[in-house]
Amino acid sequence: MTADRATVLAGAVLAGAAPTGRAGPDATGSDGTGSAPPRAALVARARIRAEPDGRGATALPVLSGAGPLAPRRTRDVDGGAQVVIVGAMAAPLGGDRLALAVEVADGAALTVTSAAATISLPGPGPARYDVELTVGEGARLDWRPEPVVAAAGSHLVLHTRITLAAGALLRYREEQVLGRHHDWARAAGPGRLTSRLTVRRAGRLLLDQQTDLGPGAPGWDGPAVLGGHRAVGQLLTVGHPPPAPPASGDAALFVLSDPDAQVLAAVTPDALALRRALGGA
Repeated sequence: MTADRATVLAGAVLAGAAPTGRAGPDATGSDGTGSAPPRAALVARARIRAEPDGRGATALPVLSGAGPLAPRRTRDVDGGAQVVIVGAMAAPLGGDRLALAVEVADGAALTVTSAAATISLPGPGPARYDVELTVGEGARLDWRPEPVVAAAGSHLVLHTRITLAAGALLRYREEQVLGRHHDWARAAGPGRLTSRLTVRRAGRLLLDQQTDLGPGAPGWDGPAVLGGHRAVGQLLTVGHPPPAPPASGDAALFVLSDPDAQVLAAVTPDALALRRALGGA
């Protein structure tokens, strides 16, 4: 495995609340057959807004959850507020429509993590998850949730849009894993994950890339893409010192058209190796 594969993947860089209980895909139906009962697709949107509180800290005037997206404030970190996204129910299942909007106002600082991985599960049609991140002048966002995992039979369409002011600071970690361990153990294989990341800074396009991985995506497991690996991710930094150069051939560091922005991209055998390749950030 060499940096060439990470280069190919990063080469696309071009310029209210729902019910809290529902049956998952492994639930047993009322007839005892083991089939899940029919369910309606879930539509849920959550919002987070961070702004200076006037005393040198960051307030969260908007912390609104919906469906599976339950944001919770935890202990402040690095002089800013910290929010953990808790999964309140199994999601996304096929057909679901989820959205999360995060706004960091001028001068505020926010770290967003998650309590566990986001596991895409099978259902009728693809699920969609839209993430909007807006960071104001002199504001800082550290985005580092746990991985997105595409379980066997699922298809998740994920689009993250990031809008940065000229003086905004960003650390954005993205980790994607194809299949759970037992999916591979029983030869079920992974699900499909179609992901797009669009970043604009001061109104100018900084990054626009898309990957399509998993069954049904052309060439996804060939030597030019994953080549038998199962985890892919990147660390995007804007306005921060660049990440340390990669220590292995599974990662590559790219400087974008704005020299203040860098992407560390990695392709690895599993989620643990991916986290290490991204520096454990």
